[in-house]
Amino acid sequence: MNKGFKILLPSLAVIAALLAVIWLVGTDPTSDFVAGVPGEDRDADSESMVQRQVVKIGEFFESFTNRKNATTTENWPWFRGENHDNISVSKTPLIDNFSADGAPVLWQYKLGEGHAGAAIYNGLVYLLDYNEDERADMLHCYDLKTGEELWRRWYSVNIKRNHGMSRTIPAVTEDYILTIGPRCHVMCVERESGDFLWGLDVEAEYESEVPLWYTGQCPLIDEGEAIIAPGGTALMIGVDCKTGKINWSVPNPEGWKMSHASVLPYTFQGKRMFLYSAVGAVYAVSAEKEDRGTLLWAEKAWNHSVVAPSALGMPDGKIFLTAGYGAGSMMIQLEENNGKYSTTVLDEYKPRDGLACEQQTPLFFDNHLIGIAPKDAGNYRNQLLCVHPSDPKNIIWASGKETRFGLGPYMIADGKIFLLNDDGTLVIIEATTKEYRELSRYKFIEGHDAWAPLAIANGFMVLRDAETLMCIDLNKR
Repeated sequence: MNKGFKILLPSLAVIAALLAVIWLVGTDPTSDFVAGVPGEDRDADSESMVQRQVVKIGEFFESFTNRKNATTTENWPWFRGENHDNISVSKTPLIDNFSADGAPVLWQYKLGEGHAGAAIYNGLVYLLDYNEDERADMLHCYDLKTGEELWRRWYSVNIKRNHGMSRTIPAVTEDYILTIGPRCHVMCVERESGDFLWGLDVEAEYESEVPLWYTGQCPLIDEGEAIIAPGGTALMIGVDCKTGKINWSVPNPEGWKMSHASVLPYTFQGKRMFLYSAVGAVYAVSAEKEDRGTLLWAEKAWNHSVVAPSALGMPDGKIFLTAGYGAGSMMIQLEENNGKYSTTVLDEYKPRDGLACEQQTPLFFDNHLIGIAPKDAGNYRNQLLCVHPSDPKNIIWASGKETRFGLGPYMIADGKIFLLNDDGTLVIIEATTKEYRELSRYKFIEGHDAWAPLAIANGFMVLRDAETLMCIDLNKR
């Protein structure tokens, strides 16, 4: 090789390198690239695609009959019944024991996978289900006794399975039905006709973060207002049920998030308030006319990432807080001084040290608390427990190591606890603070994950598992 050419090669390499640097500085080699957004390579069921969907709330309606509403003397109009305590006010005598065939099954339907419970009003059953075939949140109206469907109203929204989809119970009054769908779409319709009144996309309007496993917050209607706890830019809002106008909104400067719990009304020393166990704190907003929509107090010591049971306020100002996944429980004391409210933490403990609950809100019955311990409660795991609020770590009675339950619901009616196990077995237990006394049990559904809250009116109980809705007759004859 020519000596001069050998000298020239390194020089050419240096020049080429310099030109490449100049080109990179002056030119964007990625100008034709498309930015990769996480999730955009998935199908239409993906979380990113769902978030961008524009939902026309209440868009579709179908009526099946023109007959007048049926009537009953009793209602179960929203989450936890008429008094928000999961204790029926009914005087209807109910059976104490199941027959060899259980109890009469009046009707049943297959549903989309979920854990949404029913509300009952004037002989009609209202249920918000996610219809997987239509890909829609669908509000159904059924006759309580016959199961005949009167009408349905729905809207399209893309949801993918995540341990079920629907999780909430409608709130029903003489005039309105209020629902919240899995992705925080609020819908208000006229009760008798099903006519659409208004809708609110809470996630979009308030920059809310949809909880893990979708929305579990059941809506509340109070004094003609829809009471919702969005998280995001607002802790809580009050919406006129007739017009959809936002009457008041509580700011959220600390960014507390929506949990799976529901807002419950609570009265302490004559002061009505809305109580909510959020992710970040438990707090209360005034429900009184003169200062409605004012934040009264907050306790930030209660802060867990997954909260399903609602805050349970008791007459003496004690408030029981509990959650699953190792959170355990906390008892706080609310106090009032010249119109100012403060809280004190009385006790905090892990699930193996006292009453704690993972999914269902405990019962407050005869000045005691009754609930199912979570799977991480040590020797008491999955047992039904009874404690006194003054010492929730002292177990008064337990169902026993041979009688364990899952995450299913329980309620009190006619002096009895009705408890639905995960596998669709309904258990009747005497409602007493003395000891665990099981009366009877029967497996009604051959399914799984029977977690939806129960509803009862005039002795007719509506229950479900993950995919089947059913009405049974528990009347004593």
